[in-house]
Amino acid sequence: MPIRIPDNLPARKTLEDEGVNVMDSSRAARQDIRPLEIGLLNLMPNKERTETQFTRLIGSTPLQVNLSLVRITDHRSKNTSEEYLNSFYQTWEEVRERKFDGFIVTGAPIANIPFEDVRYWREMVEIMNWTQTNVHHTMFICWGAQAALHHFHGARRYRMDSKAFGVFRHRVVNPRSPFLRGFSDSPMIPVSRYNDIDRTTLGSNLEILIDNPEIGVSMLGDRQHRAVYFLNHLEYDNRSLADEFERDRKAGLDTLPPANLFPNGDTSAEPENRWRSHAHLLFQNWINEIYQTTPYDLSNIGTPED
Repeated sequence: MPIRIPDNLPARKTLEDEGVNVMDSSRAARQDIRPLEIGLLNLMPNKERTETQFTRLIGSTPLQVNLSLVRITDHRSKNTSEEYLNSFYQTWEEVRERKFDGFIVTGAPIANIPFEDVRYWREMVEIMNWTQTNVHHTMFICWGAQAALHHFHGARRYRMDSKAFGVFRHRVVNPRSPFLRGFSDSPMIPVSRYNDIDRTTLGSNLEILIDNPEIGVSMLGDRQHRAVYFLNHLEYDNRSLADEFERDRKAGLDTLPPANLFPNGDTSAEPENRWRSHAHLLFQNWINEIYQTTPYDLSNIGTPED
């Protein structure tokens, strides 16, 4: 939550330079409070595990949030029953007339398929365009981030020589970003992907927020489209990478153990979580920034008043 200070207080500039969230008294007097409307488009096969990971982080804020679980309209899940989906999820067609303060688009296990060949790509394009008129701020994750960068900016992805798999130290490029408030200089972040983004195709409208020169860009900001793109997985729980490793080995793949996950590299030991605090920080910062900037009247989202 922001600190409220008197108008024109000399300390204001120092606090802002340090990234402290400051609200002057005149702005506070104009502010009303209502629950935030957040949507989660869950593209992962294991819907329950993914929704748990994200709701754990969204729920850590002291603000009241109404969370809507959303799924692709014409896609039948092989891993989640229709009964479960009908009970807890709405299709995008059912929510497309609504407005959201925040919207999250998850990853999807289709990294090797060209975007235009994805069966629900047409609906994905409609959803990405829809975020520009019906969502105040969007967070795209992993494949969702790659898809949005491709759609909005023509960014090119390419297959890396080997899978980036493990928990890796990254560098915070812009510590003054409101989304990175409180981050350490070199956070550990879970990574699991075969593809990277060609930096030369990112364009000047994108700002790199978190980076790793060897593994690739981790997080970008996009003011033009009111979005952030997170290419890795701070939302992962303790065993996400370990379970993926075991799944690959059972499938006969020669996947190496995830780097920097198991104590002393012992794959029989329980994984160590080295990213939990930054995961909570990221989502608290994102929701707090939405709270500070979204219109009180939901109908104004996506309009010139937004």
